[in-house]
Amino acid sequence: MDPTLRLLKQLIAIDSINPSLVPGAAGEAAIARALVEEFRGIGLEVDVQEVAPGRPNVVGVLEGRAPGRSLMYCGHIDTVGVSGMTRPFDPAERDGKIYGRGSQDMKGGVAAMIGAARVIAESGGLSTGRLVIACVVDEEHASIGADALVTKWRADGGVVTEPTDLRVAIAHKGFEWVEIETEGRAAHGSRPSEGRDAIRLMGRVLGGLDALDRDLQSRAPHPLLGTASLHASLIDGGHELSSYPDRCHLQMERRTIPGEAPGSAGREVQALLDRLRGEDADFKALSRVMFARSPHEIAADHPLPVAMQAAVRAQAPSRVPSAASALGWKSSSPQALKSSSPQPGPQRGSRAGVEALMIGMSFWTDAAVLSEAGIPSILFGPTGGGLHSIEEWVETQSVLTCRDALVTLARTWCR
Repeated sequence: MDPTLRLLKQLIAIDSINPSLVPGAAGEAAIARALVEEFRGIGLEVDVQEVAPGRPNVVGVLEGRAPGRSLMYCGHIDTVGVSGMTRPFDPAERDGKIYGRGSQDMKGGVAAMIGAARVIAESGGLSTGRLVIACVVDEEHASIGADALVTKWRADGGVVTEPTDLRVAIAHKGFEWVEIETEGRAAHGSRPSEGRDAIRLMGRVLGGLDALDRDLQSRAPHPLLGTASLHASLIDGGHELSSYPDRCHLQMERRTIPGEAPGSAGREVQALLDRLRGEDADFKALSRVMFARSPHEIAADHPLPVAMQAAVRAQAPSRVPSAASALGWKSSSPQALKSSSPQPGPQRGSRAGVEALMIGMSFWTDAAVLSEAGIPSILFGPTGGGLHSIEEWVETQSVLTCRDALVTLARTWCR
């Protein structure tokens, strides 16, 4: 079996559910131990960075024989939970796909980047530069792994191997989480003059948020990411049917796009609450920003995405999906960008039948953390489906194509 596919199946078979998402879950300790052994077997220098108890980043380094540019390949080793799955840790292969939790998100990409290091090491290594392979914890929750990684490691370029259908992604959305609490007055349900309904007051807030979301989605879209948006995520309030509720609590998410000022969601919510207080002196509510992550974008003509495109084009045409298939990439429908034009559309490669597209991703990734730390970063990874669902898979050949493109990129970049 190809060593990259062997490693992928080994990684899928290891339970690495994020314990911040599922209390009591296994976490990343076991998969980290397996990666340490894999790196040592390849001949990489290994660094284990304890981020939280039992949750280590594992970093492998392949040094060139002379100084040159450095490149970081980064992927997360945690997964979401497995509720509803029958055999989540049994890496079944059928019809050209490998199934199992984490196969797409993102053990396929992790196996590809480690496989690239193996190919380079076994074929003479790097003549110049440095290749850093970073396997980080906790991306599915708060990205404490990436935050810790950039306190210790730097590179002249970074590739996060999240699934992109073998397309070069140069942008993704950010997010802000905000909680809001309306204050009512508890009273028996038969005494309306004494009570004030906190849930109905939250209804006013929801109405305002609905109007704000319509406004956000009516604005001029980002060429790769579309518009910003928001949604109400969690709500609770009240104690029993016969009482006026004194509190109602809402948690919401605001998806952000490049160009928006940091803290937009907090300011928008505060403005809404101020307006509602102006309309009703008895309206009482508080809000606070819980957590936020910035959107990410790198210029289409930056040397890194240009080099990644060239590396993709260097692969056999039959191994790279067509532009038409890329434009229909999963439900998030990323946009494609000509590197020579701001208008969406395919960028034709130099070899017949091969096209490399620059796209944007709807979801947030660790590329934003790397970029903010001064590591110019893109996304590039294999093809798959079933992200966070009960049937997750990655296309077998795409993992190998991803690996080979990463080999080509490292050899051209690390000079």
